[in-house]
Amino acid sequence: MLNHLVAHTDAHDLRARLEWGQPGLTIVDVRDRFTYNHGHITGAMPMPIGDLPNRAKASLHQKRDIYVYGENDEQTAHAAQLLRDAGFIHVSEIIGGLSAWQTAGGAVEGV
Repeated sequence: MLNHLVAHTDAHDLRARLEWGQPGLTIVDVRDRFTYNHGHITGAMPMPIGDLPNRAKASLHQKRDIYVYGENDEQTAHAAQLLRDAGFIHVSEIIGGLSAWQTAGGAVEGV
């Protein structure tokens, strides 16, 4: 069965996936490093949007499930498109980003 990642993910759904112990995913934070350092989803990799395609190609497998979020849903959508254009197949935007994650009770670091 082929795993098809949906284009948009609700923070509650992602949290449930993590709680069920389904690894094989990477959460990518495309905000600037200063903002990342002041609070991000626990375990998220910092990849500022300006260098996103190059950093992703260097460190992530093309078929890995990638969940991405930025400052707002527009930045998140732009980052997801950059990843798709770079050849990443399973990319999903975390709708509402960090604030939605916190509302869903997700763990954060750096706050």
